[in-house]
Amino acid sequence: QVQLVESGGGLVQAGGSLRLSCQASGGKFSGYSMAWIRQGPGKEREFVAAISWSGIQFYGSSVMGRCTISRDNAKNSVYLQCDTLEPDDTAVYYCAGRDGVAVKTIREYEFWGQGTQVTVSS
Repeated sequence: QVQLVESGGGLVQAGGSLRLSCQASGGKFSGYSMAWIRQGPGKEREFVAAISWSGIQFYGSSVMGRCTISRDNAKNSVYLQCDTLEPDDTAVYYCAGRDGVAVKTIREYEFWGQGTQVTVSS
């Protein structure tokens, strides 16, 4: 069973940057597509970014140009670097994965981390 643990959340000022990390254990990480999904206060879960096993990336429209997803298969890790943060980026950020191609459909992701809180102050 795949376990995912996120880290790197916290309080950031508007205009600042953050780098989230997700450490995977169990399973064959290099074969999975990985994603970052967030849920803001009072909002539905929102797709942020995904990366396939081969490195192909997809981004949600709200973070396009501001965030970059990457992975290090040797470290069983996936990362999310976001710049020019806005208060609307405040959310719990979840790492998720699936044994298949990278998709933007949130319900297609099979395993999830517990999430890490990111708060952007204005």
